[in-house]
Amino acid sequence: MNLAENRDPLDIAEAWKAAGRDVAIATVIETWGSAPRPVGSHLVVDAEGNFEGSVSGGCVEGAVISEAIDVIASGAPKMLEFGVADETAWRVGLSCGGRIAVYVERIG
Repeated sequence: MNLAENRDPLDIAEAWKAAGRDVAIATVIETWGSAPRPVGSHLVVDAEGNFEGSVSGGCVEGAVISEAIDVIASGAPKMLEFGVADETAWRVGLSCGGRIAVYVERIG
């Protein structure tokens, strides 16, 4: 088992910052319907696209990582919302047509 699996993403973010890495944190701030991760879930991303934690899965996670890299570069936080119809929900990683709001901010 990977050591990171037992660590809180916020602890990982702190360690990455201490090591001199530029870091962003994505946080699930709201969910509607069915969502794979609860409010308060975190995904930590560095400027090279390394990540730990999870906010959703599927292509949503990939989109959040991409946006987090942009947030690191610009320093400007972003509010992201993802939602899909039931028939396409599983393909993009949201179960049963759920929607989520994710706040992404650079830390440091």
